[in-house]
Amino acid sequence: MMKYSHVSFVVLVLFVALLVALPLLRSNRVNAQPAQQYPILDKVAAKVIAKYQNSSCEQLWQQKSQKAPPTPEEQKVVQFLHNDAQMRSIFINKVAPPIANKMFECGLIP
Repeated sequence: MMKYSHVSFVVLVLFVALLVALPLLRSNRVNAQPAQQYPILDKVAAKVIAKYQNSSCEQLWQQKSQKAPPTPEEQKVVQFLHNDAQMRSIFINKVAPPIANKMFECGLIP
């Protein structure tokens, strides 16, 4: 069983989140405000969390082993989160705990 470092976990979480978030975040950028002020971000985070919670460990392992290079859209989302530290922080604070728990249960992180 492969073990992943903390940095790999963070990169994986961001990558998955970015796959889902690009269409919503790109067209509806908002000013920095408290987390409850970001309904689109909340919806994207809920989708990302649901993807992990509704997936079996076997499905998550398969998805990890079949990882394709990021698309241009995914790269744009990564850049968006790199450029907006507050939005990135809000998003990670929402998705990281449930995703980390699922990944730990599945042996994807030590």
